[in-house]
Amino acid sequence: MGFLDISHVTKSYGNVQVLHEVDIAVQEGEFLVLVGPSGCGKSTLLNMIAGLEAISSGDISIKGRVINGVHPSKRNIAMVFQSYALYPNMTVGQNMTFGLEMHGTPKPERDRALAEVAKLLQIDHLLDRKPGQLSGGQRQRVAMGRALVRNPDVFLFDEPLSNLDAKLRVDMRTEIKKLHQKLKTTIVYVTHDQIEAMTLSTRIAVMNKGYVQQLGTPKEIYDTPANLFVATFMGSPAMNILPAKVVMQDGAPHAEIADADGARRLLRFSQANLAGWAGRDILLGIRPEAITDPEGADRKSANIQPFGNRVTVTEPAGSDTYVTMSLSGRDVIARMRADAAVVPGQVFDFAVNMEKAVAFDPATELRIPA
Repeated sequence: MGFLDISHVTKSYGNVQVLHEVDIAVQEGEFLVLVGPSGCGKSTLLNMIAGLEAISSGDISIKGRVINGVHPSKRNIAMVFQSYALYPNMTVGQNMTFGLEMHGTPKPERDRALAEVAKLLQIDHLLDRKPGQLSGGQRQRVAMGRALVRNPDVFLFDEPLSNLDAKLRVDMRTEIKKLHQKLKTTIVYVTHDQIEAMTLSTRIAVMNKGYVQQLGTPKEIYDTPANLFVATFMGSPAMNILPAKVVMQDGAPHAEIADADGARRLLRFSQANLAGWAGRDILLGIRPEAITDPEGADRKSANIQPFGNRVTVTEPAGSDTYVTMSLSGRDVIARMRADAAVVPGQVFDFAVNMEKAVAFDPATELRIPA
């Protein structure tokens, strides 16, 4: 049992079921991120935890207390919205303490909580300003401060950074991470941005079409995706997915693929269990960073496979260069060092880290376990 338990929870609108038997146990102090494309059900689930949406079936409990049907104000939950939802006619200080005032908290206690949180968020010099006088990042801090002063059991964040520009989004991401590490609060955070999910979370629930596709740590989600959806949704650029056939050579399973010129080529698997798939089609998954130049290859890997192939496009990106080529009739992206000497049209000697390769069943789209 977790600090926050979501047990067999479903949500339906009429005959349309939008959440299917969601089971997640969130431990105290955990940072859980719900991530997925628009319409996957993540915000609906967050609103059900908050009490803003009714549960069709199942239970949600906090500290062992079932909160189905409990009014939002009685759940000891604080929510930070995408729109900030600040009162424009109130000062920063009034916005932050308004909830405490409505709950009848004595003024000395309100003032003490305000001073502590404002100092923590470095907005103590803004307390007399109105929201209209603040930048986007400052308004976001005020919205977070309004949640923090209440000292709730669970913090809920609904895409709080989506209205910020790219640089400020990165800065605020770091601030939220530092805040969680300092306060050890329990957070459920919704985003469609998989970079936010990877960098902020202690665990991630990847959602699609109302189902939790995989629940795990960022490393588990990234390195061992449960299925094709998770593999391609998490990671930027996305994992390369190639049609391949498993063939045996020298007693070891290999992936047979076609290079840019149509020639059949072999890459040796590290997964010995794939011998059971000999002669069968699979989908081969390789992250861009697992295809690089020999100098940039992972020295700790015991299975770096050389692979010469023709380059189609190069894209310098500052610290990296992304290289596009064709394999098995599909565009494949490799992530190279910035100074890798590679140009379009040439046949380049790539290094493929097959320790990082994963295989999927084309029929079920599930990862074939090692």
